[in-house]
Amino acid sequence: MGRIATITRRTFLVAAAAVAGGVAFGYYKYNQPFENPLKDDLADGEATFNPYVKIAADNTITVIAPRAEMGQGIFTTLGALVAEELDVGIDQITIEHGPASPAYYNRASLQEGAPFARFDESFTAETVRSVIGVLAKFLAIQLTGGSASTVDHYEKMRLAGAAAREMLKSAAAAKLGVPVASLSTADGRITDAKSGRSLTYGEVALDASKLEAPSEIKLKDRSAWKILGKPLPRKDMLAKVTGGRIFGIDINEPDMLHATVRMNPKLGGKLKSLDVSQAKAMRGVVKVVEIRSPLGEGYGVIADNTWRAFQAADAVIADWGPAGYPATTAEMERLLDDKLSGETGFNLRTIGDPDAVLAGAAPERMVKAEYFAPFLSHAAMEPMNATARLKDGWLDIWAPHQSPSIVKMIGAEISGLPEDKVRVHITFLGGGFGRRAEPDFIDYTVRLALETQGRPVKVTWTREEDMTHSPFRPLAKAKYQAVLNEDGTPKAVVGSVASPSVIKSFVGRVYPSVPIAGPDAALVDGAYNQPYEIDNYRIDGHVADLAVPTTFWRSVGCSYNAFMHESFMDEIAVAGKVDPLALRRKLMAPHEVAIKLIDAVESMSDWTSPLPKGKARGFAFTLSFGTWVAEVVQISQEEGGVRVEKVFCAADAGVVLDERNFRAQMMSGIIFGLSAAIGQKITFADGVVEQSNFSDHDGMRMYQCPQIEVKLLNNSNHMGGAGEPATPPVMPALANALFALTGKRVRRLPLGDETTFV
Repeated sequence: MGRIATITRRTFLVAAAAVAGGVAFGYYKYNQPFENPLKDDLADGEATFNPYVKIAADNTITVIAPRAEMGQGIFTTLGALVAEELDVGIDQITIEHGPASPAYYNRASLQEGAPFARFDESFTAETVRSVIGVLAKFLAIQLTGGSASTVDHYEKMRLAGAAAREMLKSAAAAKLGVPVASLSTADGRITDAKSGRSLTYGEVALDASKLEAPSEIKLKDRSAWKILGKPLPRKDMLAKVTGGRIFGIDINEPDMLHATVRMNPKLGGKLKSLDVSQAKAMRGVVKVVEIRSPLGEGYGVIADNTWRAFQAADAVIADWGPAGYPATTAEMERLLDDKLSGETGFNLRTIGDPDAVLAGAAPERMVKAEYFAPFLSHAAMEPMNATARLKDGWLDIWAPHQSPSIVKMIGAEISGLPEDKVRVHITFLGGGFGRRAEPDFIDYTVRLALETQGRPVKVTWTREEDMTHSPFRPLAKAKYQAVLNEDGTPKAVVGSVASPSVIKSFVGRVYPSVPIAGPDAALVDGAYNQPYEIDNYRIDGHVADLAVPTTFWRSVGCSYNAFMHESFMDEIAVAGKVDPLALRRKLMAPHEVAIKLIDAVESMSDWTSPLPKGKARGFAFTLSFGTWVAEVVQISQEEGGVRVEKVFCAADAGVVLDERNFRAQMMSGIIFGLSAAIGQKITFADGVVEQSNFSDHDGMRMYQCPQIEVKLLNNSNHMGGAGEPATPPVMPALANALFALTGKRVRRLPLGDETTFV
């Protein structure tokens, strides 16, 4: 991956020039717009106005969605941003995923990773966010992640629609011989109020596309919205419910071969040797190929259908080399213990002098706790797959991937072709959750495509291969301690978190020569950046180097830190004999957004009313990905175990463009979090992952699903995301409810290891 690393190093150098200021070349490069990637691939009679809008002579309007549709409804919401300003209905547009292009880079996702709390609007915090925005443009990574799709495109795509509208009006004015000011637009037509004459967008599209886009564009006021802010029919839903061929696993190109891979089960270990004699003799087998990639070593089997490839792969006898990490989960946990008790870590937010308060505290005023969260698989319903064809000097890759930029880079690196000879076709994703931002399943597919003499090959992983080789959500451990005031509120809180670094692991796979420096905000995300005002407060982070590959998992560091931090806040409330909601009100008093959410969820859950015997509630709060979320989980003790009965969620993301879809994402995140909290874990024995399918890494089943009520508020002055923020607080809310029900504090995930759920 040398070329990738070289490109990236150069990018950082140019970006640094722009950030430093006073360097004309850097400033010039930053202000240059990216080329419109649509202009060289237009159909006859089709015009493009910018990277987001195409209009054909027959009035077909195509909106380009630059983010992957993986069930979150982003195609519809992004399409609506353009449609609103273009003055057309959502039913009048067709939505396509955009090509791999720097024009679609993701600024907001990188800015979300700034090492400051979202409520920190200080000069320093805002300056760093601005610098990250500059770096984001130079890196120009097209990526779906960080719950940032709507945040990143809220203005970009509205401006694209408005610019196209004004260009169409100018062309129509010239054709009709009237002033632009006399024209209005609606439903894909431009009308002259005085004469009543009108033209469709398609009739003037080609002429309009030759005009300069207006330098100043006024966007519609929210009060004038006709589409945004209302529930919209999902543009992806019809194909999904009717079995449309829309996912990567549906790809079926002419003359296509099929393949699967088997990589060393001891992750990162070498392939010593293969015995392929039985496999090669099996019906339909075309070739067995050794795979020796920086991302893993193993083999691929190419056959005339997927099942035969699976069967032949099982018949190969491989001699595998050892892994470079401790053989068992217990040994890995001891490594985390060593980090927590040993070296000094980093911290991103220190208030007061917590060490001094702890040193002088009476033992009876102290609260201490230790928490653990395991590795997790993403367990996406669609297993990893991709299709590639190397033919006539072109490499085509069809993939359900979260980053077309990474797909293009990997394809060029392995094939030896220039990037402009790599065509990336992004399909719908049958679940992403961060797993489908990874390069491995693209890497192996392209390597196998080099062996098929121009025929396309679809590479499908078995569920077992997927589950055991996924770069995982890292395991983590934390120690918390607090000193209480006489009124039960915390005088000081110190938390220490140890975990492998997701950022270091991911960047090492995609940009292997780029150094990682500075504190790892992702490792302590969901702890250090919460809106608690405590006089003496600190969260320390400890990076535990572990060769197990880790990656982004829905809500990343918040997924384990919220469990630990919010469980400890509940322990403080219990020790101080303070109601958990009342404690949060005191600690978050300066933040009106948080207080109103607590009020809302208190009312929704009827928190102050006693429950019948055998029922209990738990509360948790998390600010993540720009969205403030308060949740209450209600549970009951039944004959066979504990049932999760109800979840009440109050969320504030500032501007919500489609409340129905936003609520659906909150529900999705809650179920995802409950699945992890109740029963999911990845463990190792003899260096190999022990879980291999949904039978031992299961998600919440329909009969277990609680009633979920979601209320959306709009008091925040920042737009937040929808895909991830509901996941973190539901785990501690459930753990806190368990304590309220049983009097037993469970500090290790999954909770199902110590509690039976029904």
